[in-house]
Amino acid sequence: MEDMLLVTNNLTKVYKKTAAVKGVNIHIRKGAIYGLIGKNGAGKTTIMKMLAGLARPTDGSFDYTGFSGGNKEAFSRVGALIESPAIMPNLSAYDNLKLKCLAYGIGDRDYIMNKLSMVGLEGVGKKKAGRFSLGMKQRLGIALALVGEPDFILLDEPINGLDPQGIVEIREMLLKLNSENGVTILISSHILEELSKIATDYAIINEGEIIEESTSEELKTKCRDKIIIKSSDVSGIVPVIDELKFKDYQVIDEHTIFVFDRITESAVLNMEIAKAGFMVDSIGVESSDLEEYFLKVTGSGTGDIR
Repeated sequence: MEDMLLVTNNLTKVYKKTAAVKGVNIHIRKGAIYGLIGKNGAGKTTIMKMLAGLARPTDGSFDYTGFSGGNKEAFSRVGALIESPAIMPNLSAYDNLKLKCLAYGIGDRDYIMNKLSMVGLEGVGKKKAGRFSLGMKQRLGIALALVGEPDFILLDEPINGLDPQGIVEIREMLLKLNSENGVTILISSHILEELSKIATDYAIINEGEIIEESTSEELKTKCRDKIIIKSSDVSGIVPVIDELKFKDYQVIDEHTIFVFDRITESAVLNMEIAKAGFMVDSIGVESSDLEEYFLKVTGSGTGDIR
C-alpha cells in the first residue's frame, strides 16, 4: 500500500436530521494534491471541517496514518483555509501573519516575510487587508494556513470568485508549495477545468457521498476520446485488436475494452470482431472532458456546477 497520510472510514456528519456527509471513504497519499470535486452543497466543506478538527463526526472516523502520534499530533501539523479567510481587515498582511505567528511562539520577522514571499504578498507594505482584492485575501489566507510549517493543508474553494489572473497565481503557488516544500494539499472546487491542471488524485462527491475516487491518470483515461467495447468475450477480442494493429488500448475489466487510437474505425473494428466469431454487447465512441464526466457520474444537469 502506498504511503498514506490520511484515510477516512465511513465518515459521516448529520446536522439535525439531515446527513451532510454519508459514509465517506477517501485515501490521501503523502505529497498528493487531492481534488475534492462536487457542486455547492455536496458536502466538501463539512468533510474539511471534520478533518481540520472544527466539527465532530456523527459516525465513522478518520486516521492521519502519516503522523506517528495519530490525529492528536496531526492537528498541530495541519493548516486550513475553510470558507472565508480569518483576516483582521484593519491590519496589514504582515501584522495579520504576526498575530498568527505569535500564537505559535514565532517572533522572527524573516519568517513572516518568507511566508508573504511564498504567496506573492511581499510588496504590499502597510496596506490594510480589508482593502485587498479577493485574490490577495485568498493568498493571505493561504499564508496564514502555512504558519507553523504544516505538512498538510486543507483549502476550501480557494479560487472561487477570482479573476483569470488570480486563478493562475493561486495555481502556480500551490504547485510550488507541493513540489518545492513537499506540502500535501486537499483542495475542494467546482471549477473542474482548473482543478484538472494541478490535482494528482480525485474524489467526486455528490449529495454527501463519494461517487468515485481515482488518480489523475485514471481520470484522464476515462475522459479521453475512445471506442468502448462491451463483451463477455474480451479475451478473444484482444487478439483481433492486435491483428488490426491498434496500438493504444486498455482492458478495463473482464467485460470492457477502451480503444484510444483510430476512433473513426469503430465500424470496421466491430465487423472484424464479428468475422472472428465473437459477440459484442455494445460498441461506440465516447468523448468527454472532466466536466462532462462529472455530470455523467453524478447525474447532474448542466446548471448544477459553475
